[in-house]
Amino acid sequence: MISFSSFELEKKGSSMAPTGKALEFYNEDNDWFCNAVLPSDLTIVIDGVNFHLHKFPLLSRCGKIEKLMKETENNNKGTSTIILEDIPGGATSFLAASKFCYGVHIELTPTNIVMVYHVSDYLEMTDEYGDDNLFSKTETYFHKNILKNWKDCMVALQSCETIVTKSDNLQIISKCLNAMSAMVCTDPSLFGWPMMMMYGCLQSPGGSILWNGIDTGARIQTSESDWWFEDVSHLSIVLFKRLIKTMESKGIQPEKLTGAIMYYSGKCLHGLGRWQSGQFSKTRSTTKYDIVDQRVVLESIVDILPQIKGESFCRFLLGLLRVGLMLGVSDKCQESLERRIGMQLEFATLDGIMIPSYIDSDTLYNTDTVERMINYFITCEEMGFTTLKNVSKLVDSYIVEIASDVNLKPDKIHSLAKSLPESSRSLHDGLYRALDIYFEAHSWLHEKEKEGLCKIIEWEKLSIDACAHASQNVRLPLRVVFQVLFFEQMHIKTALAGCLHVLDDENNPTYHPLGLVHENELLRVGMEKMRSRVSELEQEFNKLRQEMTRMSGAHLCK
Repeated sequence: MISFSSFELEKKGSSMAPTGKALEFYNEDNDWFCNAVLPSDLTIVIDGVNFHLHKFPLLSRCGKIEKLMKETENNNKGTSTIILEDIPGGATSFLAASKFCYGVHIELTPTNIVMVYHVSDYLEMTDEYGDDNLFSKTETYFHKNILKNWKDCMVALQSCETIVTKSDNLQIISKCLNAMSAMVCTDPSLFGWPMMMMYGCLQSPGGSILWNGIDTGARIQTSESDWWFEDVSHLSIVLFKRLIKTMESKGIQPEKLTGAIMYYSGKCLHGLGRWQSGQFSKTRSTTKYDIVDQRVVLESIVDILPQIKGESFCRFLLGLLRVGLMLGVSDKCQESLERRIGMQLEFATLDGIMIPSYIDSDTLYNTDTVERMINYFITCEEMGFTTLKNVSKLVDSYIVEIASDVNLKPDKIHSLAKSLPESSRSLHDGLYRALDIYFEAHSWLHEKEKEGLCKIIEWEKLSIDACAHASQNVRLPLRVVFQVLFFEQMHIKTALAGCLHVLDDENNPTYHPLGLVHENELLRVGMEKMRSRVSELEQEFNKLRQEMTRMSGAHLCK
């Protein structure tokens, strides 16, 4: 905070102030007066408020008023009236500038510095119209005080939110952003506590802070890199976006920027909280944002997201996508989110991709969005076998979950299953389970439709247990059951061959395993069961052949 009294009246020793009294300003309704001994000869009108002042103090400090006076006829005769339009800060800021012109004590603070900065520029109160004029004093205070203190910088920056363009013209915003970016990389104790308890409700996260032995109520984590997240979450999305871009240009780590973006999103986007693993506090309760505002916030956040990967970040992206679909974000924003998620689909969870259909759809879930994400994943150059295998399990689990939707079309099941390459699945048990559920929920499907869907499964890739279930599944087409029986028989014969190989090794005199007698006995029992199962399968094969022959004959007779 700084105070000054800058103007000394030079009117042959006389003073405008009443004898024994200080110069003061007072108002009566919409009229402001100065208690000078001389009558007013200049009226300034601002938004319906009249300032009854004097020409000499204002003309000697304000270039704009001097120029306007020259344009006014008979400016040296009687009282002149000037109307000032679009003055920054309105009547309040002009009152402060007027006091300065009269030499009245005023104070510069972080809360009024931007307003005074603007009005001194608007009124052209430069040193050309008097040494140490208001503009130069404001500039000095701004550079020496505001830009060296985090909390003051935050307050000044927030003051710019309603006058962004004008603040840009004076480079106030860019200077604040650059200063704050530098502070984020510095020990916060060197530039003042990152808190706003003096100026509002802003408060940094962390432990309690003592200042001169007094509990301030603020909280900070000096050992953590997220001490500034809470403060910047109170900025408008326009300024927050610019801050992140400035920090990025200064080389601040993407992980830090991502943390700040996730924190900001959790505070400002309603419905996002559950997708951030309880990492951040509850969304700020406010009526400030309507649907359009929320959409703008989300689309702006997507524009500044760093290119990183990870489980928590992928979950965050999925949360943004859900909220974005509800808000109706632009196609560009939706495509960007789907692409980002697809490129790291191995980090996604089943509950994360179970995205409901919010509008214009008969199905319960937004399968088109998930399919597009899978397609983006397939185009990823860094995709390895393990990653591909994990994603295939995720996709199969997804198809299982959506299969019971009665409005889900067979084509969608087919396209989702075929969206991954054949090499991605060593077993097709997941696909079989999905089809079984789908056939149960869609009992009206024709045999041809079922046979078409069954082509998504390579039946030889079913496990023995899945084969056993499928061979007795009445919901499967007869031709498919015939295939399953064949491959089940193949699996059992292979298993029998393995058991015989183990028993041959046991009978080998050079092979003396200890403690395996019980296991070998179990193998013998298992072999007997498998032999019995093979016999059953052969009988079922014969029955199926007879049935298919009978059906074919009946068809020809027709």
